[in-house]
Amino acid sequence: MDRSGDVRAVADEYWEARLEESPLLASFLGDHRYDDRADEASADADHRRRRKWADLRQRMAEIPADGVDETRELLLGDLDDTIRQIDLRLAELQSDQMQGAHAGLLMMAGQLRAPEPEHAEMAVTRIGGLARLLDQAAQRYREGLAAGRTPAKINVTRSLSQVDGYLASPAERDPFVRLAGPPDWDGTDAWRARLADAVRDELRPAFARYREVLAGELAPAARPDDRPGLCHLADGEEIYRALIEAHTGLPLTAEELHEFGLDEVTKKLPVEFAEVGERAFGTTALTEIFARLLDDTDLRYRDGEEIVAHARRCFEAARAAMGEWFGELPRAACELTPVPDYLAPDVPPAYYMPPAPDGSRPGQYMVNLHDPTGRGRSGTATMTFHEAIPGHHLQLAIASERTGLPAFRRLAHRHTAFVEGWGLYAERLSDEMGLYETDLDRLGMLGADAWRACRLVVDTGLHAMGWTRQQAIDFMVEHAPIDRDTITVEVDRYIGMPGQALAYKVGQREILRLREEARAALGAGFDIKGFHDTALGAATVSLPVLRNRVRAWAGA
Repeated sequence: MDRSGDVRAVADEYWEARLEESPLLASFLGDHRYDDRADEASADADHRRRRKWADLRQRMAEIPADGVDETRELLLGDLDDTIRQIDLRLAELQSDQMQGAHAGLLMMAGQLRAPEPEHAEMAVTRIGGLARLLDQAAQRYREGLAAGRTPAKINVTRSLSQVDGYLASPAERDPFVRLAGPPDWDGTDAWRARLADAVRDELRPAFARYREVLAGELAPAARPDDRPGLCHLADGEEIYRALIEAHTGLPLTAEELHEFGLDEVTKKLPVEFAEVGERAFGTTALTEIFARLLDDTDLRYRDGEEIVAHARRCFEAARAAMGEWFGELPRAACELTPVPDYLAPDVPPAYYMPPAPDGSRPGQYMVNLHDPTGRGRSGTATMTFHEAIPGHHLQLAIASERTGLPAFRRLAHRHTAFVEGWGLYAERLSDEMGLYETDLDRLGMLGADAWRACRLVVDTGLHAMGWTRQQAIDFMVEHAPIDRDTITVEVDRYIGMPGQALAYKVGQREILRLREEARAALGAGFDIKGFHDTALGAATVSLPVLRNRVRAWAGA
């Protein structure tokens, strides 16, 4: 009996429950039913969600498997990961500059819309919910402290920098007040005045209370820079093991990931650096190549406008070439957008925000213009290809447009190893596509690959092997041609988001391995467009599901 209809029904119910539990996600995706609400971060809310997810998991498990069913496999995996993370009480530890409640709100604020007057009215009501979310998150951090689950001090410091930057920003430029409202609405001025009042009277005071918890309670108890990793917590080993599996989708150990990373940065990549470095700089010495990339002022930007111009040129070249390498192309546009000033000092050099499924917002390639004269020219091309085309924009926009698939597969983006592995794969693919203009760009590509390989060593070093923050920074300075300031921001991200940084290299390695496996099986019949469409055609998948898809395609 075909039970696919039962599977789809449970999958659709799961997605509806996800949107109801995360109104901010719903609004971000263009679903405005919950625009008057905010997410809940309390322990009681987690308990309620756990009961809901466990019930859905049991119902899905009771549906007999009917051959290979990707949706069934993916949903069971998603629910298992979500339940496990609730059981590990990870919310108590997420006060960092990437996952903290404040960071999520500040990053999302500029992405939301109120397209109709009713949504605009709902947005005013939501402000109180956002304030409550901050208060609830702060309480979870307190509960973590009471259980001995202290945060890393550097993460608290960076979070304070973000909150202070927001609170010091002019009220007239507040991103929550500048919410995009209904076009040509005669009630705009009155509505925005009420929105400004609510932000002034409710939200900004909540950010201030949240700040007091960070500064007055978390900072004094936080783990110092010589003990930043999870291994210094009583249950840190269990948490890290769960996060490795959640982010890679594979049963890998910290030790084998560490060794794979060391092999990449000390054996494989130095050979490639020497080859390209001799062409670009006339030297094969790694120290000299790195020094030129980092210290030669002629290889730096003069200002932010020059960064934007270079990124835009790379983006346009990739967009023109993508049709030769991909059969399926996204309908959604992608725009290049500077990172807001209040976030810029504490976030990576670039990141991507996917388009709204309803078409109301394009994909956005966010370019960080902080300290432009300290930025080398070599990294811009590879970041553009990773974050935009042929990287995350192709991947995630195509995923959102596969409307025949359940929404959780198209829009959740939970499988980090596939999502970020594709971005890293896209960096190497871009060289095959002829998109790198110079050997300086290719050195940037190798530098980015070394950066991701270093992550395997550093993330496991910090969280499983007791490395200090300085030890992690020094390792990356030695093995990747990335400036020290960027490395410092990155290491602090790994401290705050254990396991996430492992996904890039693990995913890239698997995608490349599957491509070569398919090429060997098909010989002259191998079609790169077919491979790419197979890899992206199922939206966001786990690496085991991707493996099955590629092998089935090659076998067919």
